[in-house]
Amino acid sequence: MTKPDGKTTMKIFIADDSPVVRARLLTMLSDFDQMEVVGQASTVQEARNGIATKRPDVVILDVRMPGGTGIDVLHSLKKKHGLPVVIIFTNFPYDQYRSRCFEAGADYFFDKSTEFDKMLGVFEKLASKIGPGRSI
Repeated sequence: MTKPDGKTTMKIFIADDSPVVRARLLTMLSDFDQMEVVGQASTVQEARNGIATKRPDVVILDVRMPGGTGIDVLHSLKKKHGLPVVIIFTNFPYDQYRSRCFEAGADYFFDKSTEFDKMLGVFEKLASKIGPGRSI
């Protein structure tokens, strides 16, 4: 997306059933001028609908949400939209989830309780790639 001032922004969608986590992510992402949160969801169905209409560049998905799993959303995202970046952000960092997410096409997988700063590093890296005429 290009802002009226000619700057390119990265569109981000957050799908997590915790309002506290969504608020923390919004606070973190507000530090980046190049990023815009275009939607949020707390259920699998809201995530599917929001992502389909907003067409974000990056999706942050929780593994467990009402109505299914983030892995279900991930499967449909990669089939329908081919999103460039999907970040799994979960309280369930078990190997079986990690493997299933990467097999389904996740780009990153982070534990909410111990790896928040690592996710921040990913956004710093992505932000550095954005500029006029450039995309992630």
